[in-house]
Amino acid sequence: MTTTGAIAEAGARGAPSGPWWWARRRSMALDVALALVSVLECVLEGVQFADEHGLPGALGAVVGVPAGASLLLRRRWPVAVVLVSIAITPAEMGFLLSIVGLYTLAASEVPRRITAVLAGASLAGTLIVTFVRFEQDMAQDGYQPGLWVVVAFTVAMALGLTAPPVLLGLYVGARRRLVDSLRERADGLERELSLLADRAEERAVWARNEERTRIAREMHDVVAHRVSLMVVHAAALQAVALKDPEKASKNAGLVGDMGRQALTELREMLGVLRTSSDGVVAEKPAAAQTQRLAAVAAVASARVSAGAAGGHDDDGGPVGDGPCLDGLADLVGQSRAAGMAVELSVEGEERAYGRRVERTAYRVVQEALTNVHKHAPGAKAQVRLAHREGEVALQVENGPSDGCADAGLPSGGNGLVGMRERVSALGGVFVSGPTEAGGFRVSAVIPDRVRAA
Repeated sequence: MTTTGAIAEAGARGAPSGPWWWARRRSMALDVALALVSVLECVLEGVQFADEHGLPGALGAVVGVPAGASLLLRRRWPVAVVLVSIAITPAEMGFLLSIVGLYTLAASEVPRRITAVLAGASLAGTLIVTFVRFEQDMAQDGYQPGLWVVVAFTVAMALGLTAPPVLLGLYVGARRRLVDSLRERADGLERELSLLADRAEERAVWARNEERTRIAREMHDVVAHRVSLMVVHAAALQAVALKDPEKASKNAGLVGDMGRQALTELREMLGVLRTSSDGVVAEKPAAAQTQRLAAVAAVASARVSAGAAGGHDDDGGPVGDGPCLDGLADLVGQSRAAGMAVELSVEGEERAYGRRVERTAYRVVQEALTNVHKHAPGAKAQVRLAHREGEVALQVENGPSDGCADAGLPSGGNGLVGMRERVSALGGVFVSGPTEAGGFRVSAVIPDRVRAA
């Protein structure tokens, strides 16, 4: 708990506690003790001064009590205490009051101009009183020293009573301000570190959510398409099992191949998720979990996409070679084998793009064809790929369903969302919606920011 917190807590409870309370009690006790000593000194010196000048001794006591007691106010009004000490200097009283008052004034936050003026006035008053008193004492003793002796003694006495408390007060005040400044800086750093810790925790939560979304999207892309084709082939197999055994056998082989590919990709994804850097699954701090999750997602994307390491992604992460735009023909061929009437047209000069660009374009076409299998069985589809200056454009359009039996493929409603997220992450534009003919169209334009090396 900080000092401010201790003060607040002590005030709330109404009971003394904490170092601040004890420091204040010690300061009050010191002020009372100094004031009592100063009162006693001023009273004795006041009575003595009154007797020497033929005045009532009670007058000296009456003046000495309030003058000496003014030390109780030295912390709140140091200027007033010094003025009182200067005022009673001609009466040769209040030496302790003058010393303590000058020290408190120099150590306080009073402007240095005021401190210098009051210290000079106190020095001048002490100098004059000491000079006059020294000459009087020497004359009473019948000793006549030289002028230089009187001046030297007077200056030494005046400086001895004025300079040390002022210099000590300046040093203590500077040190106190330095300590306060360092304490404020430490408190500021503590607050800043606390704020940074809160922000780091928020970023960690955000990063975990982002990576979870990314992993879910990747699993959806790499598994849903093959499973959808498996369901379509299984429905075709059921329809032709008795009429055309040869075609049924071919469809069964395709279902088996796609099932094995889907299981391989899923196993690789789950294997990456279960593997930590040291081979042991253990509880880790939030920051470490976030870093591990980010690494897992990157590796998972690479392994699921290609199945083999090699090269680097556009953002520096390790990836394999595929999938890429060169695989669109095979992707369209898989849909044809499942019974879809789909055509692929390519415009412009073919060239290589950044790997993230090609992978995103491939995933958009893949998900669009999967949606055709799910929602428009028997519909004709057209896949268009256009190579443009600085960008690649894609469009997958299908007509209305021809009334074929629905294969009963489930839909989670995340396909279009995933495509939009992928394209937007690369600064592209994604548009989807129904056509006037009753079909559906998916279009994407992805900028070619990084060319493949």
